[in-house]
Parts: sequence; C-alpha cells; structure tokens
Amino acid sequence: MQRVHLISIVINLTFLGLRFVFLARSLTRYIVLSLPALILEFYLDRLGRPTYSADGSNTLLRSGEDLDAKGLTEFMWDIVYWTWINVVLVILFGDRAWWAYLVVPGYIIYLAATTIGGLRGLMGGIGAAGGDGNAVSESKRQKKMEKRGGQKAVYR
Repeated sequence: MQRVHLISIVINLTFLGLRFVFLARSLTRYIVLSLPALILEFYLDRLGRPTYSADGSNTLLRSGEDLDAKGLTEFMWDIVYWTWINVVLVILFGDRAWWAYLVVPGYIIYLAATTIGGLRGLMGGIGAAGGDGNAVSESKRQKKMEKRGGQKAVYR
C-alpha cells in the first residue's frame, strides 16, 4: 500500500503543480473525477491493514482483508488505476482527456447490448407461434423435405 500511496501522491501533486504553475486545467473536474479514487484508495488501505487491541497486549483482532480478491475489491482497484491513467492523460493532452472516463461505461454498455442481441438470436424460435397458437416454426430443412414429398414433420 505504501507504493500505491506514493504513486497517487506523485500523480496528483504533479497535476496540481503543473495546473497552478503552467497549465490551465479544470480544477473542478479534477476534484469531482479524482475524489472517488482517492476515497477508494484510503478505504482499501483501511480494509487491508490488520487491527490490534488497544490495551497494549498487541493482540491481533482482525488480520485485514485480501486486497487481491476478485469481485468488488478488484473493481475498486480498477477505478483507482483508471483514474491515475486519466489524470496522466489530462496532464499530457488537456481537459478533453477527461472524456476517456467514458471508455469503461461505454464498453460495458456495448457488452450488455451485444449480450442481449445474442440472447435474442438464441431465443428467436422460442415462442414463435403460427395461426393456431401452438404451431412451431419449421426449419428450412424440414420445408425442403416436405416439398420433395419426403417425411412430413409431425408436431404433438
């Protein structure tokens, strides 16, 4: 965690130093978009640290959580890293680089849309009813077989 805090301090102080000395970057956007990552960083630090008793016996009360865990912890690390990347991009390319934050939500929306589209394709034949309400749609192969006078598909 020391390395994480050090990287965060270097990136954020570089941004603030350059912003106040050389560059005209939006301080409001920086605060609004960096604050969640800073909060998560300190939350992860608190979560991962062991807790000892305060009575002087140094009894271990809680060993701390695994910060390499999958799921929500991994997602929190992704937010911290993605924020660092965006702050560096803003330092290099200006305030328009804050739009890079939309890459991740855009990708999630894309994945959701393609998943829903794929499910529709898989479920396309389900519920397709004919005129009487209980007929099942025939495949192309079945239609060709019936045209040739072959076996007629029987539905029950």
